[in-house]
Amino acid sequence: MSEAAGAHDVDWTEARRLAHGAGMPLPFQTVPLADALGQTLAEPVHALQAIPHYASSAMDGWAVNGDAPWTLVSHAVPEEHPRGRPAPHADSGEVSLAPGEATFILTGGVVPQNARGILRTEHGSIRGDVLDRNEAARADEPSQYEHVRPAGEEAEAGSEAIPAGVVLNPAQIALAAVCGHDTLAVLRAPRVSLLMTGDEVIEHGLPHAGQVRDTFGPQLPGFVAMLGGHVDVAGRAKDDLDDVIAAISAEATDEFSLARASGDVLITTGGTGSSSADHIRRALTELGAELIIDGIAMRPGHPTLLARLPDGRFLVGLPGNPLAAMMAMLTVAGPLLAGLRGSPLEEPVTVTSADAFGPLRGRSRLVPYRLEGGRAVPSTHQRSGMLRGLAAADGVLVVPAEGCSAGDAVPALSLPWLA
Repeated sequence: MSEAAGAHDVDWTEARRLAHGAGMPLPFQTVPLADALGQTLAEPVHALQAIPHYASSAMDGWAVNGDAPWTLVSHAVPEEHPRGRPAPHADSGEVSLAPGEATFILTGGVVPQNARGILRTEHGSIRGDVLDRNEAARADEPSQYEHVRPAGEEAEAGSEAIPAGVVLNPAQIALAAVCGHDTLAVLRAPRVSLLMTGDEVIEHGLPHAGQVRDTFGPQLPGFVAMLGGHVDVAGRAKDDLDDVIAAISAEATDEFSLARASGDVLITTGGTGSSSADHIRRALTELGAELIIDGIAMRPGHPTLLARLPDGRFLVGLPGNPLAAMMAMLTVAGPLLAGLRGSPLEEPVTVTSADAFGPLRGRSRLVPYRLEGGRAVPSTHQRSGMLRGLAAADGVLVVPAEGCSAGDAVPALSLPWLA
């Protein structure tokens, strides 16, 4: 069976748009507040009650009604109160002060509804049952509602406190708790599986002639996590068409394939070209996959693939060269995972190129750069099989096909590990 034809040699900007648009937001899940940090909020958070839900004192002192001096309705003095404990009333309506009366209150305590305000502890003097201002107090202290935190001052009951779609930070987790929530609805992190190919790849030690060291196994799980996904399982397939088909297919019987079949995205490494030694594209044909992106007009990373498998999973086919693969991750995998998380497509930033680039017909160039003196200086060691340039880079220039002059403003991608 042949795969559905996808966009062939698609423009770099269009490739990112297609990848992001393909990834419709995943169903949400409910998690405890402690597990929600860094996750994308699926539904807005509303205040389940007013915040604060009662009028409370902002100071240790006395709630007073009317003008000084005041008669204490309680003989308690500050030293006899447990520090930090609010007044033992569930409703401020349970406390009532007649004009000319006062009662001691701690920070956070329930303020009587008819209280004028709070006289701070250090500004009051007690003689018997009478409270009066001391020399440190102002003549009108407390003014109306002074040192009182009104009910609903921060949020009214039912009001929206946190909008949907935000990536939750610690302050928002705390706000959700204040709003009365124990759990939050968050978008599930996309589950990603990795399938590495290449009989010449070794995972340990120094390679001999004809061998290469595995660069994908150690870095892709962390890279995927930086892009908002979670790697569930990783495996390796031989450079054999039947083995690749079996590894990709949801119907395969081995444990790796079954685990991968339950995920959202399968990322493969290598084998995306058109030679007899490249099997990913032919495997997609055999499986009847829908090709969304069949090559991107960029260098490095031209033979990048994005497909939808018959079971609904996405397959991102990375080129085998390490720099080309990382450019494909930034161009396709990142936008796809953002779409699955319900996050917007991150737009490129703009930097000033320190060098001129000649035209490269029909292709954008992705060039790692270092910022020096406010300008983007292309890194050395930037061939598709090299990593030193990217390892020391501050970002990636996206040089248009027509090239640019020194001093031109050029689009650039930020690197997720520098965010």
